[in-house]
Amino acid sequence: MPNKVEKLSLLSEMIAFAKADKNLKRLEYNFLLGISKQLNVSREDFDYLIEHPINYENLKSHSERIVQFHRLVLLTHIDKERTRSEEVKLYNYGLRMGLNHESITKVLYLMDGFPNMMVPAEVLIDIFKVQYN
Repeated sequence: MPNKVEKLSLLSEMIAFAKADKNLKRLEYNFLLGISKQLNVSREDFDYLIEHPINYENLKSHSERIVQFHRLVLLTHIDKERTRSEEVKLYNYGLRMGLNHESITKVLYLMDGFPNMMVPAEVLIDIFKVQYN
């Protein structure tokens, strides 16, 4: 389980990802607020991060990085819109986290085949397991 600094870093990255289009939509805000609750981050800390991002801390656990990548995939498609620049950002973010480029590419490719472009967690984990072994 990530420590507090890692949790805040994860949220900060996700907020920045959502604000890339210069506007944090209500749907994105609510999704991120739900993630903050899952991570046991207070509402005050979450709201502070929206205006005051912190530096990224890379997660040590491979499985935690996969979970974070999945959160970003879900966040990217929460508004049912997907742009090429969002795909590129997702890809680059996955690489920066140290995830396998073939797995990232496969996830991005498979998104079109799932309802609402949301790859189920089990499928995503299986994709990364194949590359990890």
